Amino acid sequence: MLWFVCLLLNLYLFAIFGRVLLSWFPLNPHGAMATVAGFLITVTDPVMRPVRRMLPAARFGGMAFDFSPVIVIFGIILLQRLLRAAGIC
Repeated sequence: MLWFVCLLLNLYLFAIFGRVLLSWFPLNPHGAMATVAGFLITVTDPVMRPVRRMLPAARFGGMAFDFSPVIVIFGIILLQRLLRAAGIC
């Protein structure tokens, strides 16, 4: 059963990476990729939203960089390493 937790953590990492990649491209709001992006946002937002509230986007001139995916990815990797050290994953 614990292997399932490790699998979910890996899938969640892929979802975050997918969300970040899709955010770099303009999407047709009625296209299939917009549906995928909407799903990824729905899945990843519950974890990223609290991080985003604590750490607002960094502004660089007219641009803003959201560090919440980076923080969440580091947190998941740290959790995976702790689980591996405990012999769970």
